[in-house]
Amino acid sequence: MLARTNARRLPTLVFRSLSTETAASSGPQPPPLPPPSAAKRAASRSRLNPAPRPAVPHRNQVLAHLPPSFGRNQILPVADSTRALLEAVVARFDAPIRYAFAYGSGVFEQDGYTSSNPTNKDGPMLDFMFAVTHPDHWHSINMNQFPGHYPLGARTLGSSFVSKVEEIPPGVWFNSMVKMNGVTIKYGVTTVDNLCSDLLNWKSLYLSGRMHKPIRIIKDDARVRLTQQVNLTSAVRTALLTLPAEFSERELFARIAGFSYSGDVRMVLPAENRGKVGNIVRKQAPQFKELYHRLVVALPGVHWPAHATTIQQDTSPQARAAHLRKLPSTLLTHVTQHYAGQSSIPAREADEAVYWSKLAGDANLSSVIKRELANIVRGPSTVQTLKGLVSAGPVKSVRYAAEKVNKWWKGSKSSSSSNPDAGSGSGSKP
Repeated sequence: MLARTNARRLPTLVFRSLSTETAASSGPQPPPLPPPSAAKRAASRSRLNPAPRPAVPHRNQVLAHLPPSFGRNQILPVADSTRALLEAVVARFDAPIRYAFAYGSGVFEQDGYTSSNPTNKDGPMLDFMFAVTHPDHWHSINMNQFPGHYPLGARTLGSSFVSKVEEIPPGVWFNSMVKMNGVTIKYGVTTVDNLCSDLLNWKSLYLSGRMHKPIRIIKDDARVRLTQQVNLTSAVRTALLTLPAEFSERELFARIAGFSYSGDVRMVLPAENRGKVGNIVRKQAPQFKELYHRLVVALPGVHWPAHATTIQQDTSPQARAAHLRKLPSTLLTHVTQHYAGQSSIPAREADEAVYWSKLAGDANLSSVIKRELANIVRGPSTVQTLKGLVSAGPVKSVRYAAEKVNKWWKGSKSSSSSNPDAGSGSGSKP
């Protein structure tokens, strides 16, 4: 009788064991349900419903937080009204921005402008740079939010086309002459990877050169702040190698500010104010000193008291070799290739210390560095100028070019009265 009862209960127990899972079970767990297929997700996005593309999970590790005091020289103060305006403009963008800064005459005062207030009718345009993680995704969201920021051709071809154009070195897409919050702005979009690569290696000097000059950081990122500190230190080392044993702080600032203009095609064409470096340095000397003073005095063999405007440095081959060996990789490669095969320079493999001392002690090293900086800048600046015809469209391109020609004309008329220190140290004419 008992055996017959157990036989009737057995199917029920087997069914329950297959349909339930106890908390104490140690067997293999079933895999989770697969996510919806890409085809199903894309089905809701069409020409009639151009919703932004979904975000792709970012698997790269993000740098941990840096100490609060690290890179404090990069945080330059601006007027409260300017800070509020810059933050309000950036806050308007729905697309995720990892790092953002504003630069130019609309943020820090420059000579040559009738008004430095961007809210005035004759005020300068506000310039922004945004570093993002996924440019295709970013432009998809931004094009949906602000279609008027893009020319008709770019809107027709879509965010994939925009991101492909952006990838062309130096890796920036600009939307220019945009009205937001009562001011005219221009903003560039690049990737965090591209920005950090240029800050470390100076592969184009297009982004790193802009960040040699005073900028106002609006959205910070630990990885960018770290590589920017390397970029600023590289700028100091490069400038020291092109300056004598004693020089003024104004000469240092002008030399650094001029790196990104050396070889720039706009300085040859009537498209940029020829006295721009002098205009920047004359008005922004306090910001330059905040950026660079701590970095300069931390280098061995350099003497620059906080209250002084004169800087002294050790110009022995050994001291200069220490700077030379730590130049950004692209510039260092250009310089060493210039000296390759010269009989006066020993083989690097034979004695590396002697090799670097010979290079650092060469009387022509300063001119070689200046020429190689121009060679680095020339190609990317030309490509970016041509890309502007695509990113701005024909109408905005004509208007923007007209404004640049006007600035060039004003700068050429006033160049004879420019500050001699800034002019001689700028290196802005190839």
